[in-house]
Amino acid sequence: MNNGSELKARYNDVTRGVYFIGTTPPKSDTPIEQVESIASKLLERVSDIDFDGLIVYDIQDEDSRTNKPRPFPFKTTHDPRHYSALLNQKSARPVITYKSVVQSNAEDFNQWANEAWQEYGIRDIVLVGSPSKKNTISLSLANAYKTLVDNQNEFFIGGVTIAERHAKKGNEHERLIEKHQQGCNFFISQAIYNPQATIDMLTRYAIECKKLNIKPQRFILTFSPCGSEKTLEFIEWLGVSVPEATSLRILNADKPLYESIRICANSLQQILDAVLPYNLPLGLNIESLTNRKEEIDGSILLYKLLRSMMDSYLAKQELANLIR
Repeated sequence: MNNGSELKARYNDVTRGVYFIGTTPPKSDTPIEQVESIASKLLERVSDIDFDGLIVYDIQDEDSRTNKPRPFPFKTTHDPRHYSALLNQKSARPVITYKSVVQSNAEDFNQWANEAWQEYGIRDIVLVGSPSKKNTISLSLANAYKTLVDNQNEFFIGGVTIAERHAKKGNEHERLIEKHQQGCNFFISQAIYNPQATIDMLTRYAIECKKLNIKPQRFILTFSPCGSEKTLEFIEWLGVSVPEATSLRILNADKPLYESIRICANSLQQILDAVLPYNLPLGLNIESLTNRKEEIDGSILLYKLLRSMMDSYLAKQELANLIR
């Protein structure tokens, strides 16, 4: 394994995008020998696209966040570290591993981090806090960042950003700056179906960074196709804001999946047009929220579309910098 994070150098080059495929570990009742073939199958599906790395989520029940029933029943998964290590070995690409810190205390979390580095070769981690204030929290997100920063291994640390939170409270940009001060070097959004909320948050963040004379950190924008009413329910259950007109467009389309892909492409275009003046370093993460073949194939098509849009945006940025 390499000694440090490969992503770090790429992240610092603001003239290029960074591109990811998001995935979840197989359910814990999947036999361990099948986990390997699932990893191979995923990599086979994405073998004809050029991506920088993968993101492996840490799936939690999250039933405390909302009173609505979960559209798909919650099932525990295999250890995200194990799945990350498999994908890293098979693809020879970096893998960002999510870690929910709610159930940990500082000592357990430190041990988790040491094992992640030594046994699983994990270098890039995104920390996730509690989905609800109702939960009893033994390790706060701030303390988890501190534990990871103080750890003897040099992890490349990221955080989650939620534009919906900004729409409600108007202070997500402050949280992002605070997270950066705590050791966070990049942010991954949750799935975007309301581009205006993301535009508001990114604009506010860029202006605040300029005011404080600090370098903006990289944002990885997540998009996920939606091919059915059930998937849409799940997207909304996860706390993603879907405007009424958008959900009606998807559900009343002849081909909901392709309508959702068009909506995602349109959303990214709106975001890129709006943030062009601010020179923010960006990236993309494309995920399929279900394991339906149609939606997985749709996510690969979405990846190709959005990546070409992002590359065009970066070329425009370079051009603008030449003119300056």
